[in-house]
Amino acid sequence: MKISNHGPVLNSDEIVKLLDHILESQIFLPISIWGPHGIGKTELVKDYCKKRKWNFAYVNLGQFEEIGDLHGIPKVSSSSNDPSIKVLKYISPDWVPVTPGPGVLLLDDFNRADDRILRCIMELFTTGGLFSWKLPPGWKIVCTANPENGLYAITNLDDAMRTRLFNCSMEFEPRAWCKWAQLSGVDPRGIAFVLNYPEAVTGKRTTARSLVQFFKLISSISDLKKEIGKVGILAAGLLDDTTVSSFLSFVKDELHDLISIQEMLEAKPDDIEILIFNSLKGKDGHIRVDKISILVDRLITFFNAEQYKFKEIHRDNLARFIGIDGIPKDIKTRLGMEISKIIGLEARKLLKNKSIANILLASI
Repeated sequence: MKISNHGPVLNSDEIVKLLDHILESQIFLPISIWGPHGIGKTELVKDYCKKRKWNFAYVNLGQFEEIGDLHGIPKVSSSSNDPSIKVLKYISPDWVPVTPGPGVLLLDDFNRADDRILRCIMELFTTGGLFSWKLPPGWKIVCTANPENGLYAITNLDDAMRTRLFNCSMEFEPRAWCKWAQLSGVDPRGIAFVLNYPEAVTGKRTTARSLVQFFKLISSISDLKKEIGKVGILAAGLLDDTTVSSFLSFVKDELHDLISIQEMLEAKPDDIEILIFNSLKGKDGHIRVDKISILVDRLITFFNAEQYKFKEIHRDNLARFIGIDGIPKDIKTRLGMEISKIIGLEARKLLKNKSIANILLASI
């Protein structure tokens, strides 16, 4: 396990498991997810709550200019003990949740806040509230933060602040990202590109966020090669020069036109082999190994998705794919090793097919 100045270095799947352990416990322990811009920290927390149907509240502390933005507006009221006595009470800000949990209050980019704001929220991290308001029962706090590496306009945290948080660092891991991307409906051509060029995610202009934005822009372009000029312009507005070159090469080499995983698994039995072969063949009519490798990577991330459940037609189409002449044995073995990690009922469904059972045995 890698450890940085901001705690263990984890990919998105590992952070989700960490959130499960801490947020679902009875312990109130705010979590800070550190990482470079555009890596998906904020979306990860939003997706986490959405999938579990938890309440979610968002605030960017970097936008706060006054302590009142945090505490709320003071108001002169009558004392509950003696109406003749006037006291000062606070009307809490509208971003403060009021309904019972479970829920997560996300303090986004919290170390971009002014030092005065950070000093005030130390009480929030300790007690789950301030003197002016409290989080409802069942609410937890998650923060996102940029690294203290001199590349960001942030406020460095002292040890007193750090010890009030569970700190971890998020890193970009292509397979974990592709798993999320397939579930989120990201353009399959974009997913294939990231699997083939993982080094393109430089963390500068090319981030997971900017790539998703780019893939959304090109999703309406059915033939990328035919409109390569427009594709290049759209890429140059969001990505590094090297990434733009890599993506244009990816398109010109016809690696973008692979059959989608859903299309392959749901195809009619009479069509599946033709669809796959046409997707994998090169200009000379032979199957391209590089295309096979990308397709297998996409299959692996698809099968490892939490929501995925095998259907009978999926099993049979997977067997037809494995049986196609021209797929190297080592690639079949790698696919078999990954499938063998699927346990329980799903694995038993797969073993009913002789072709799949053979590659599972070969991978042992």
